Amino acid sequence: MKKMRKLFCLLLALCMVFALCACGRSTAGEKKTFIMGIDPEYPPFSYLGDDGSYTGFDVEVCRAVCDSLGWELQIFPVNWEEKLIQLDANECDCVWSGMTILDTMKDAGYVISAPYYDNSQVLVVKADSGLDSSSDLAGKIVAVQLGTSGEALLNDDLADLASTFGSILTCDSFLKCFTELEGGAVDAVFVDLPVAASYVSGKDSLKIINESLGAEQYGIAFRSSDAELCAQVEAAVAKLVADGTYAKIASKSEYAEIVNNLLFLNNG
Repeated sequence: MKKMRKLFCLLLALCMVFALCACGRSTAGEKKTFIMGIDPEYPPFSYLGDDGSYTGFDVEVCRAVCDSLGWELQIFPVNWEEKLIQLDANECDCVWSGMTILDTMKDAGYVISAPYYDNSQVLVVKADSGLDSSSDLAGKIVAVQLGTSGEALLNDDLADLASTFGSILTCDSFLKCFTELEGGAVDAVFVDLPVAASYVSGKDSLKIINESLGAEQYGIAFRSSDAELCAQVEAAVAKLVADGTYAKIASKSEYAEIVNNLLFLNNG
């Protein structure tokens, strides 16, 4: 009886080994799926196109990276306020969508790519508002998106300016901020320059106040354990820059507002 039990245990162990080997073979030939975390309402870097699929400069570059590496691209729209929590929860492999490089993120252990874009913060107001500078917004209502560097600036480096505002309204997307502005609920939107330029383009009813209120740079954020993955992506981007694919993407008319601030094209 003991010999039978030993034989049964041996056969069971062998079956488990074979099963694990079979699983390995079934996944070995599959493409790696790279999950890109984006803000789905962040033109011209990432947004929902007219055809119902996600597009934008960052999305197009990431798609070209995945094509170069033989990966399958999957787009994951994050809640921008919760983006790092979702990254840590493995809901995406990176956050690549006009992500401002912050020292606090580096201090927390996140792996951040080399910067690829110079950004600044601006104020958008109604064209007929008579508001021409940040000082004109004393006592006024200003909207800003939750979880953005703009919100962080108003709470930190630009706290003195923010203290002059009548109040600050936080919204969960830039689109809602602009909706509140056009509806008259707020007097201004504090927003990234490329987003402001993209939204205001063709709208005579809105204008950007000619005043930059915060310099920053964009990068791609990865988990602390994914330094190798970051290096793979950076190498693939460098290849796209070298072979002209990056410049070809940037030359599209919809990206005209950002091309002059793309570091890989303008720092050579």
